[in-house]
Amino acid sequence: MKDFLYQLFAEHRTLIVFLHVLSAVIWVGGMVAIRFATHQALGEITDPKLRLERAAHTLKRLFTIVWPFVLVLITTAVIMAVGLGFRAAALDPNGNVIDDYAMSLYNTVHIKEAIWLVMALNLAAMMFRRRKAEIALAEGNVAKAKALLGVIAQYMVPVNIVLGVIAIFIGVVLRNAY
Repeated sequence: MKDFLYQLFAEHRTLIVFLHVLSAVIWVGGMVAIRFATHQALGEITDPKLRLERAAHTLKRLFTIVWPFVLVLITTAVIMAVGLGFRAAALDPNGNVIDDYAMSLYNTVHIKEAIWLVMALNLAAMMFRRRKAEIALAEGNVAKAKALLGVIAQYMVPVNIVLGVIAIFIGVVLRNAY
């Protein structure tokens, strides 16, 4: 499998990096747009139930758009992590560190992958909460829907934005490290 990923990256390096960066931009950019533009516009709707319905629908559309890009991002991250040879540069076949700088880069790759994984889990939790809010709205339980969607807007999306910006920065650091 490792040889396949090396070969895949060697033959399609530019496309893989492009898809990775594009996926990060769409995912993080979509969250920024939802939180700082759409959320503010939805706040102008005076009917609470209609505002929540629009918010739930908007989030559903965002999640439908970004989920495939999340999968592309994670897939391309794995291909790049292997294809760029971070492990091979840091460790010998027995697992002994052969270069401290390379080892620090290898560890940084894992930190970046962990950030994207946490973000993906947070996204899945947001999707679950949004769906529960949609059900609550259908049942006429506006207060429950507001509580479910409020956590997404106030905490979950901002956390993913911050983590996404950090991961993008780490990607730039890694790109310029070799």
